[in-house]
Amino acid sequence: MLLSRVAQVVVDEGPAQISREHIQRRIVVEANIRGRDLGGFMAEAQRVIRKNLSLPSGYYMEWGGQFEHLEDALQRLAIVVPITLLLILGILSLIFGTLRPALLIFLNVPLALSGGIFALWIRGLPFSISASVGFIALFGIAVLNGVVLVSRIRMLEEEGRSLDQAITQGASDRLRPVLMTALVASLGFLPMALATSMGAEVQRPLATVVIGGLVTSTALTLLVIPAVYRYFSLRSDHVPNPTM
Repeated sequence: MLLSRVAQVVVDEGPAQISREHIQRRIVVEANIRGRDLGGFMAEAQRVIRKNLSLPSGYYMEWGGQFEHLEDALQRLAIVVPITLLLILGILSLIFGTLRPALLIFLNVPLALSGGIFALWIRGLPFSISASVGFIALFGIAVLNGVVLVSRIRMLEEEGRSLDQAITQGASDRLRPVLMTALVASLGFLPMALATSMGAEVQRPLATVVIGGLVTSTALTLLVIPAVYRYFSLRSDHVPNPTM
């Protein structure tokens, strides 16, 4: 019996195997990204494919792999970061017994945020998951410096110093601790910021955010908070100060 009677044999190119998912055939197209951030590459790829590719009826496309993990992580961070900021504000309110000093210290957060974003832009680094983690760590350090300064000023007020004297003396007393905290953290993250070995794409954004944010938040702590302190009328809050 001749095979040509029941089939036509040709040499052609095709997939080595047929994969299925949910009883439907699936074709996987993979790519390795070098020299670009994942988010920027995927945004451009999706734009080009939407413009130039029209799928037949019954076909659909899903983006997976590392990009899928990135989207999931960003969705979680969209919940975690606001909750973290609210927890910081709530803890500060509990420490000082009132909301006004907590809001004053919380001014460190937006300036630290701007410094981290500016540092990423200067170095040409993308906003990634590791950068988001760096921002969370940065907020903690920035708020801690604010607590150290404001608690000292309030303590001097409780000792009977005038408002101007308390602000001047408190800023002077806490100059060294605030600078040391920022310097130690910055030097500790410096090797990560300059790393070029395997895994550097994760280390660099995190360290860059922390170092850049500490520069601006430290300036705010030492210059802006003492200047703004009087406008919050903190002296009228007759509550005990935390011991630092």
